[in-house]
Parts: sequence; C-alpha cells; structure tokens
Amino acid sequence: MDATDPPEPGRRRPARRPTMKDIARRAGVSESAVSFALNDRPGVSPTTRERVRRVAEELGWRASTAARALSGEGAATVGLVLARPARTLEVESFFLQLVSGIQESLAVRHLGLLFQVVEDVAEECAVYRRWWAERRVDGLLVVDPRLDDPRPRLLDELGLPAVVIGTLATHTPAYSGISTVWADDAAAMASIVGHLHGLGHHRILHIAGLPALVHTRRRVESLRAEAARLGLVEVTSVPTDYSEAEGAEATRRALEAPLPPTAIVYDNDILAMAGLAVAVESGLVVPRDLSIVAWDDSVLCRTAHPPLTSLVRDTAAYGRHAAEQLLRLLDGGPASVVPDPLPSLVARGSTATPPRTMRVRPRG
Repeated sequence: MDATDPPEPGRRRPARRPTMKDIARRAGVSESAVSFALNDRPGVSPTTRERVRRVAEELGWRASTAARALSGEGAATVGLVLARPARTLEVESFFLQLVSGIQESLAVRHLGLLFQVVEDVAEECAVYRRWWAERRVDGLLVVDPRLDDPRPRLLDELGLPAVVIGTLATHTPAYSGISTVWADDAAAMASIVGHLHGLGHHRILHIAGLPALVHTRRRVESLRAEAARLGLVEVTSVPTDYSEAEGAEATRRALEAPLPPTAIVYDNDILAMAGLAVAVESGLVVPRDLSIVAWDDSVLCRTAHPPLTSLVRDTAAYGRHAAEQLLRLLDGGPASVVPDPLPSLVARGSTATPPRTMRVRPRG
C-alpha cells in the first residue's frame, strides 16, 4: 500500500514513516534507483534523480539510520526505557545482564542502544513520542508489561517496531509491528511451590514486586492455584516496589505475625537478600527456622550464607533473543510471540524441612 493510499476499512493507519518502496511506487522507478538517487550514487539520470528527490520531499521521507545500518552503511539506534524508581536498580543484576545480552546482538548489526530511566509509564510514553518525533530510534525494546498497558497501542500508532520482553495479557501478536519474548512465570512459580511443598512447608509467603506488572499477577495467580491444588490454605502474597527497604519491612512484618511463614519466596535477589538479613537480625537460622527462595539468581544469591535457592536462567540470552526479534522486525519480518526457556529451580542451602515451632526474637 502506498503511503498516501487510504487505509483498509476498519483498520487504523499507523503514523508510519514513508519508505523507499513508497517513493519508488510514486515515482515509477525501482527501489535501487531510489537508493542511488537519494544517496548521490551514479546509475540514474539527472531527471530521475530530481523526480525521486521531489517525491521523497512530498512524502516527508527522511533517511533511516536503521536502514543504513542494516545495509552496512552506517549506525542505528534502538531504545529501551525503564519505568522504575532509580533507587531500586542500584544493585539489581537482572537488568544489567539483560542489557548486556541486548547489546551483544545489536552490536553485530552496528546498532546502538539508547537507554533511559523514568519514574512511571506516562513519562515513558512521553519519551517514546519525543524519540519518534526526533527520529532518535528506529525500534524499541519494552520491558515490564503492565495490566491495561498503554504502550503497545501507542507504539502501533507511531509505527515504531518493538519487542516486548515479558508476559503480555495475550500470547498472540496484537499488533503487526510488535513481537513478544516471554518466559512462563506461572510454571516457574509452580516449580517453587512444588519444591517447598515437597519439603513439608504449608505456611508460604510470596513477597512480590510491583502489583501493576503482568508477571506479578501471573506469579500471584499461579501461587494461589498451586496452593489450592495442594490443599495449602496459609499461602499469601504481598506487593513491594522491589526495593531493599520494602523487602525488609515486608519480611519483618511477616516474621512478627502470630503465625509466621516457614518459607518466603522473593520476587528478585535484592528482596531476598534483604529478607535474609532481617531473618538473621531476628535471631532465626536459615534454613532451620525459615526457608528462603529468590526468583532471580545472581552472585548475591550464590555467595550469601547460606547460598539461596533460586530460579536460574540465562538472562543475557533472554536479552539476545529479544534483540534478535527486533532485528527481524527491522528487516521487515512479521511480528511473533517467542517463548524463552523456562527458568530452572536450583536448590541450595536456604531451603529445608520446616521447623516444628518458630520463635522470633522481640524487636528492640
């Protein structure tokens, strides 16, 4: 369809940039002729060169850095915006590993990565609009899918190719320019609950992340479903902002309850390390008095005393896979939904059979 053709009935036209193919159709020449004309190369007549440039101007065409990069003629940039409080990222290894994998794939195609941290999704959307208007990026990697997420629709309207990293509400491509790379949070949580139940735990607490995230909801729902299936009634989840402070406070409140949990599952390694510190301060011995599981493995989990039972996955590979899907979109490929390998639970020294009784040293 030409850039100026009317949209198909019932289909909204994305605010896409015109391409060399659009120019070729309008000017009545080949795409190679358009490339020669716009890049001041020999091979076309002065008349054709002038006609192509006039059509390009009429259509509002501007050279795409991604297109030049993919043809080996330059560098391009894709964007990644993280809408989380910056203080929660100080020592979290997940995003560092993810970005390293992303950059590894992008570097092969001479694409750079533009990264920005913002406070919320509204600000993230504003960044997308600004980057699109300024032609700063040619594609996006989107993290932390939200419930009722406004970002996919916005990116579809802007016509920016994107790959969502994480679980969406649906496992089918909803937009033609947006792919998804996801890991099965529900199955991963089921493996954790099965491990703890097999050890004999019945009072399990899940100290979760941000409640607005789709993966948080899937983990909570999986926890409830597995608890119901196994007949566990003392299983709950509490949300946090992923910070050390909120992880510590949630753990403290839980351990001071009349009937504290015998096992706690933390949604990342920072929360888990904060919880371990609170348990030790409370006079508990892990795992004799309390079992701890971390969702994301890291050097913190492996070097803790005791080492933490954790969900292990190749996070850098997760980032590489997402970047590869974005490259396919930039190459003109179709949107797709790609499952990543399921994280595996590695049992270490922080989980054991539950205690018969549990005493917590009074605070203060």
